[in-house]
Amino acid sequence: MGVIKLKNIKVFAYHGCLDEEGKIGSDYRVDLKVYGDLSHSAKTDKLADTIDYVHLNKIVKEEMAIRSKLLENVAERILKRILEELIMVQKAKVEVSKINPPIGGNVAMVTVCRTKSR
Repeated sequence: MGVIKLKNIKVFAYHGCLDEEGKIGSDYRVDLKVYGDLSHSAKTDKLADTIDYVHLNKIVKEEMAIRSKLLENVAERILKRILEELIMVQKAKVEVSKINPPIGGNVAMVTVCRTKSR
């Protein structure tokens, strides 16, 4: 089993329950960790034999572009697509963070963490 991590994917998006959040948007951070058998690609040195992190990044950006009220919903969509589109992924963990959330306090970020396995 191997692990591929994408750390600190920066995205500007429009998630949130408040109408203002849908209009002005906010900065987000996404961290992704996927597990799969990387032993074959370690031997062949071929992109076709591994989990393509360019594809992972594309999924994150596309799903973050679809407005949701809850970060849980965004995280679920990201995980679902990863497991549907990348057959080599056995398990995936995603953390979706809203930077400087509008919650009436000095909070750097709020994060939702979800994990899904085959």
